[in-house]
Order: sequence, then C-alpha cells, then structure tokens
Amino acid sequence: MVGLHRPAAPTCMTEEIEALSAIYGDEWCTIDEDAKVFCIQISDCLEKPKWRLCLQVILPPEYPTTAPPIYQINAPWLSGQEYAELANYLEELYVQNLGESILYLWVEKIREFLIEKSQSSDSGPDVKKITEETDLDYEENFSLEYQPLRECAAVTLNFDLSESQEDEELPPIYHGNPITDRRSTFQAHLAPVVSPKQVKNVLAELYKNKKIASATHNIYAYRIYCEDKQTFLQDCEDDGETAAGGRLLHLMQILDVRNVLVVVSRWYGGILLGPDRFKHINNCARNILVEQNYTKSPENLSKQLGKNKRIRKDKKKM
Repeated sequence: MVGLHRPAAPTCMTEEIEALSAIYGDEWCTIDEDAKVFCIQISDCLEKPKWRLCLQVILPPEYPTTAPPIYQINAPWLSGQEYAELANYLEELYVQNLGESILYLWVEKIREFLIEKSQSSDSGPDVKKITEETDLDYEENFSLEYQPLRECAAVTLNFDLSESQEDEELPPIYHGNPITDRRSTFQAHLAPVVSPKQVKNVLAELYKNKKIASATHNIYAYRIYCEDKQTFLQDCEDDGETAAGGRLLHLMQILDVRNVLVVVSRWYGGILLGPDRFKHINNCARNILVEQNYTKSPENLSKQLGKNKRIRKDKKKM
C-alpha cells in the first residue's frame, strides 16, 4: 500500500476537527457539534467514483489521549470479510498511534482500500439496504456487524429529477425538533404531497442537504388520497431500519392523515436502542404531524390511539 502522509499533529480535538474540515471540504459533515458526532464521505476518486462509503465517528472526551473514536462504516455493499478487514486496519492504526489524533490516518487508509478495490473490480457496488440493529456488542472491535433483512417492500425512487421538477412545483418542507437518545438522533421532515412525483421531488431536495444525506437511515412513508377513486395511494421505505417504514405508515393510517409525506432521519450513535428506536421514530413523526395540523388535537389523538389499542386487544381475545 502507498504510505500515508498526514498533516502536523493538532494539539487538541478542536484543531483536528478544523483541520479535517479544511482538508476534506464538502466531504466532511458535522452531525452534532456538541456531542462531537461527525461523518465523512470517502471515495476511490474525485471524478466519477466507483466505490464510496460514509465513515461516521463520535469523539469521546478522552480522545485522543486515552480513548479511540467510536465509529461506524456505512457501506451496504461491504461484505462481512471486507468490513472485518477495514476494522482491523483501523484498529492497527489506532494501536500504532496511541494517544495521537487518528482520523486523518483512518480516512486515508479507507481511501486506499477503496482505490485497491476499484483497481481489482470492473463494476461498482450492488447496493442493498440493510439494518444496523443486532444483538452484538460493537465495542469489542470498535465496529458494528450488519445483517441483510427487509420487511417494508417499497418502490425505489429515482432521484434524477431534472424533468419532473419542471412539471411539478416543489412543496414546502418542514423540519421537526430532533430527539436524542444514547447518542442516536432522530428528526422528522414533512411535506404536503398530492402525487408520487412530488414525493420524488421532496426526497431529492432533502438529499441535497448533506447532513440529511449522511443519516444512517432516512425512513419515509406517504399517503395520498385519490378523490376520483376514493382510495389511498401509499407506500413506505425502511432505508435499512427494518420494519420502520411499515410502522411509520401504520401510524399515519391510524391518524388518518392524507396528502402528506413524512421522512424520519436517524443518525446512529453507536449504541443499540432495540425497540426504543421505533418509539422515537413514531414520536418524531407524530409530533410534526400535530405541529403541521395534519391530525386531531393531542387529547383526541391520545384517545384515538388508546381506542385502537383496545380494539386490537379485543380481537386477540376473540
């Protein structure tokens, strides 16, 4: 492999972050400045990259003197063997440079890995969305295992919308208040929509925001009421957070909302939340639907949700 040449070692975490931001420009993204959560898009080349991944890091207060960064590699195309190989590279670099700033070395080592992969393969990745929640302890090797699994079968939307954006006006997009739990952050986004084409436009617009584009998952669901047929056109997408899209759509059905798209972004913080993640996703969605007047009052909403729970219980007894 080509040797790595890094800039002069910064004297503190703040200087390192500033240096990396200056070096990598738009590839560097701050997710949560207070919690020291960052991500960087890394590719095999600047022009027409074949292989690309996102490295998300959390810098603990003890970094770099006595603690490594907590990290996650977001690349659905990575095989288990490749993921383990990258994890070993990063761990070796950390051990070889104990107490020193390590992120620049990590980024360039990953870039070398991608360049080698590009030179040894003809085609790019066959991307398949996968889920991050498992029962494994990621801290044992500073990484996280993935398992391919899906429940919400949704139409894949193409974000190349140069023609469709001319045909339909982009609706307004609203952003809800974020919810943070154990370093994971959830935020909902909402837009009024009356056609699948508008859904595409809104999603494309959201993905122009590099912070949203770098989210570990962007779960969405929409419901559009067709007056002529008196039926609903609806769909959902898990984006790797297994079953989350279906649960979000189910919430929107319970609330009887129509002509609206809800997207919930999740930035994974390195700690598994289990079922709590679904609670946060639905709470984010419900809050923004209430704020934008798509639902009944919160009091009536609580009664309706309670009524639906009782109905389900009664059905189980029958």
